[in-house]
Amino acid sequence: MSSRKLDKKVDSAFKFVGLAATLFGLVVLAALVVDVVSDGYHRLGWDFFTSFPSRKPEQAGIFSAWVGTIWIMITTAIFAIPLGIGSGIYMEEYAKRNRWTDFIEINIANLAGVPSVIYGILGLGVFIRLMHLDRSVLAGGLILALLILPVIILSTREALRSVPSSIREASYALGATKWQTIRHQVLPAGFGNILTGVILAMSRAIGETAPLITIGALTYIPFLPTNPVAFNKEIPYIHVSLQGFFDPFTVLPIQIFNWVSRPQKGFLADAAAGIIVLLTITLAMNAAAIYLRYKNQKRW
Repeated sequence: MSSRKLDKKVDSAFKFVGLAATLFGLVVLAALVVDVVSDGYHRLGWDFFTSFPSRKPEQAGIFSAWVGTIWIMITTAIFAIPLGIGSGIYMEEYAKRNRWTDFIEINIANLAGVPSVIYGILGLGVFIRLMHLDRSVLAGGLILALLILPVIILSTREALRSVPSSIREASYALGATKWQTIRHQVLPAGFGNILTGVILAMSRAIGETAPLITIGALTYIPFLPTNPVAFNKEIPYIHVSLQGFFDPFTVLPIQIFNWVSRPQKGFLADAAAGIIVLLTITLAMNAAAIYLRYKNQKRW
């Protein structure tokens, strides 16, 4: 048998194995989704979204969980997005290439692959014991911000690298400064890819459980964090409060984890319904990222 025929057979076998592995993964995923939907779809309803957790499975809801998820995601975005994008711009556009920057780049790449529970242990030592933030929304948001920060930095750098150098050169030729070139030319050109990376990082954070369990996030909360904006009807003025960032919280993954650990069968249906909601949010965020990437590629 000639080497050419052998190469063709090996290539055909590799294609078959790759296709089989892909189909196997899709079939398993489809089976899991069908099983979850069949168990939890009947629990989905207005009462499920507006009810607090309860010891009775038929009365339990995810009100405090999805509100807490919104609080955590907003807090995470406040810290992670500006720091991540700013660090990516500095590392790609301003930092000199030397051993120090190479060391930082290697560590950022390594941090992107660190297990999430390690960030939980770090947050437990720094934010809980050292800074005394307790089991608050702020502590949880800071931990998740650390978790997704390397991902945002790497995606920002890749987005800036994808911008053609001719755009920078044309801007410099017209007399623009470096910052004017970055702000008005480079960032708009790479904005779609940067936003895609940010959304994918946030979709990872929304499903994380281990870091929040490590810091002791509560599994049963029959109340919501303090409303940041309150309107006084008697004296017409708006009161803004940051107390909500220091209140205890729970999130959808932790609530699902709590229900799964319960022995009653009714809580398994509640957990399945919570998984459907979490999957829907995650898939919507990933779909938005794919759409933004497509629009950006079509534009540039």
